[in-house]
Amino acid sequence: LQVSFTLELEFSCTILLDRAEVTLQATSDSTEATPQDNVVKLSVPIRYEPNVFLSSNANLHRYEVHPLGTFSHSSGPEFTTTVKVR
Repeated sequence: LQVSFTLELEFSCTILLDRAEVTLQATSDSTEATPQDNVVKLSVPIRYEPNVFLSSNANLHRYEVHPLGTFSHSSGPEFTTTVKVR
């Protein structure tokens, strides 16, 4: 008899682990000739999907962009844009 399992584990990004260890044990009410093969221990590497979160904050909400040399007025107000990457 063969049985397949699919395990889906969810990990917290506040505690990053490099491996997951799982022990599976099959039990039965029957008498078995080889009960030692009813346990399997797995150790697998954990790979994290990279998630990049960008957020920005600016002190101006409207910008005008002109090709170099085509804007004859004086420069506009100074502005600051902050971009955070998590």
